[in-house]
Amino acid sequence: MYKKLMGVALAMTAMVSLAQAQETKTIGVSIPAADHGWTAGVVYHANRVADLLMKEHPGLKVVVKTSPDPATQANAVQDLEVQGIDALVILPTDPDPLVNAIKEVKSKGTFVSIVDRAPSVNDNSVRDLYVAGNNPALGEVAGQYIKDNTPDAEVVVIRGLPIPIDQQRQDGFDKAIAGSNVKVLDRQFGNWNRDDAFKVMQDYLTKYPKIDVVWCQDDDMAVGVLQAIEQAKRTDIKYVVGGAGSKDMIKKVMDGDKMIPVDVLYPPSMVGTAMELTAAAIYDQVPVHGTYTLDATLVTADNAKNYYFPDSPF
Repeated sequence: MYKKLMGVALAMTAMVSLAQAQETKTIGVSIPAADHGWTAGVVYHANRVADLLMKEHPGLKVVVKTSPDPATQANAVQDLEVQGIDALVILPTDPDPLVNAIKEVKSKGTFVSIVDRAPSVNDNSVRDLYVAGNNPALGEVAGQYIKDNTPDAEVVVIRGLPIPIDQQRQDGFDKAIAGSNVKVLDRQFGNWNRDDAFKVMQDYLTKYPKIDVVWCQDDDMAVGVLQAIEQAKRTDIKYVVGGAGSKDMIKKVMDGDKMIPVDVLYPPSMVGTAMELTAAAIYDQVPVHGTYTLDATLVTADNAKNYYFPDSPF
């Protein structure tokens, strides 16, 4: 009798486990359109992880929607809500204009994960989970590397856009070089765009006969910077420090390119991290509420292979 009862219990447990595995749930993923390299990486990793999660959970449907601007993204979020979703993972094009759309989803009891760009009101009324890179550390790690390796460097800085995360990165950089002999010659915005950064770097090369190091907050901008340096045939610039972890810059680090000796990680794959944590929350009741901050890892020749995604567009 005991063996029969145990057999029945095990069979019931297996049936429950199978039912849970096949339980139908939907995760909506709302992200910016691929308007530059980093967001192209976001789209790539969102679709990559969506496929992985749907294989892992046979009853799961992951719907990925891309949007070019806040108004279009607000409509996309509303469309996902109408379709019926158990969770929303959103990387806002611009967070504050999307607060009301996100709150509307959250008010329905939907699990909400915000990625990277948090609204100014970033609390439990807006989200359950916040996943982001470490913006202050991205600047601090870059500044520390320059201070340690080129202690008397004359540096030009190419910033991103005049938004909070840009200021956080700049503040981190300034903190790292404070009290050192590193001198900042100039700071201009390159709008996280390689063409704009190319023009800014051309201006710097005209204005300053001697530049030791360039710090730019984004690997896309670093592409434009390198083009401008090569075109001007300037040999005084020792190296460029970018950020994000694009495959092209990681490959340069791996190959020992003297102009790109390191990179600072701010991975677009963070959207995949948020999706995986969200799936764990809705399927396994894993307590993932709160804030999850990724390290701003210094990518060197020793560890670069760990961050190289050759199939990614970024």
